[in-house]
Amino acid sequence: MPVSALPCKYGIGSFGEGAYMFVDFLKAAGQKYWQVLPLVQTGFGDSPYQSCSDASGNPYFIDIEVLHREGLLTKREIQANIEKSPKIDYGKLYEMRYPLLRKAFSRFDVKKPSFVRFCKQGKFYDYACFMALKQRFNTPFYEWPDEFKYRDPDAIKQFEKENKQEVLFWQFVQYQFDKQWTALKKYANSKGISIIGDLPLYVALDSVDVWVNPWLFLLDVNLYPEKVAGVPPDYFCEDGQLWGNPIYNYEKHEEDGFAWWKERIARASATFDYVRIDHFRGLDRYWAVPAGSENARYGEWYSAPGAKLFEGIDASAVIAEDLGIIDDGVVSLLQQTGFPGMKVLDFAFGGDFTNPYLPWNVKENCIYYTGTHDNQTAIGLLEGADEAYRAAINKQVAECFDYLEIYRSVSGKYDIVDGFIDIVYASRANVAIVPMHDVFAFSNDYRINEPGTVGNWTVRYRRRLFTETAASLLRRKTKRFER
Repeated sequence: MPVSALPCKYGIGSFGEGAYMFVDFLKAAGQKYWQVLPLVQTGFGDSPYQSCSDASGNPYFIDIEVLHREGLLTKREIQANIEKSPKIDYGKLYEMRYPLLRKAFSRFDVKKPSFVRFCKQGKFYDYACFMALKQRFNTPFYEWPDEFKYRDPDAIKQFEKENKQEVLFWQFVQYQFDKQWTALKKYANSKGISIIGDLPLYVALDSVDVWVNPWLFLLDVNLYPEKVAGVPPDYFCEDGQLWGNPIYNYEKHEEDGFAWWKERIARASATFDYVRIDHFRGLDRYWAVPAGSENARYGEWYSAPGAKLFEGIDASAVIAEDLGIIDDGVVSLLQQTGFPGMKVLDFAFGGDFTNPYLPWNVKENCIYYTGTHDNQTAIGLLEGADEAYRAAINKQVAECFDYLEIYRSVSGKYDIVDGFIDIVYASRANVAIVPMHDVFAFSNDYRINEPGTVGNWTVRYRRRLFTETAASLLRRKTKRFER
């Protein structure tokens, strides 16, 4: 369940009442894990995998009712942000939410001891300066005047002095995010719910991360990328996926023992209970495409550091997203690190018994999903299947039931989706996770992301869905399969 999709009347999910309700729902349903998407501040395209700062928190997730209770916003001001649209409207959200946050900041005591301590830590100083400069120039950082583009210390110091309130505003945003997220995570943990977070493999080009550490990326003297990241043609997209992120300069990373990477993983581990590393295969070999390419078809594979990057990392807190083109190198890297990988039931059907996503090929050290945020919903998969594929799914679902000793019949698509959940719950996988769109058997209207397209990440759930009956049904299933 993405935080953005949580029930909330203010246009997007937040760390407010809807989040606490969802934790209570998970507890009542007998669940132990809540997996979220990256919590970072999003930019163009609204993707949580393209952020202005890898360490940031999304300002949209700050609950404005909490700000009202703190005396920073009036009831009328927050009520003006009520949004009944069934989807997230990011354009409207941008136009309304940031002025509201600025209004809250104008009433905030910047001498408050907890805020002063937060700022003195320095964790978000570079981020705050970066965002203030973005407000000044309204262009990517590599188009800024040279003294800011290349981070001349005197120029940055003078800019901060002249724009102190703007810099403090962006510190305030992260202070509020951190305070609210910490409280929510503490509440979830107190209910026996662990949070699985998500760490994107790459960072965005126009980001604090690249601005502060340009030598850690393959950039030219003008700080433009030489090559960009993506994946070759695969199940999701026949042209591949052209992500456009800058490629790491791993020679530079290795000089200091991958300190930047290890700090990044440590930060994510402090934010969440478990961390899923997205596109893990890119840490064995990665696909690089010449900058300026129209698609990701014509790239090359390059070697990545592999296990050296994870020396000293606690394997029990990391999950590897080992989907896509998996070869012996990725398999070996998983074995070396000991990280559990991922299996996705949606990929299991239409082939033969050797398919690695069928339950008899799923081992203990993995997380078994019905689908992920990039998949169709299970109902969408069935509704889009032609007659032959639908027949193959029906046949293989029955074979899965026989193998797992699940004694039930299926008479329609909703039964099949419920059967999908039974299959992942009854499997040997140490952890089974089901997207909420499959718990509720929703259509592709609730698909979170379709790779290679725009207009994603807009799903919203209504509170009325999270009933005692829904929790009871999931709890019974959980107990039945001893999850």
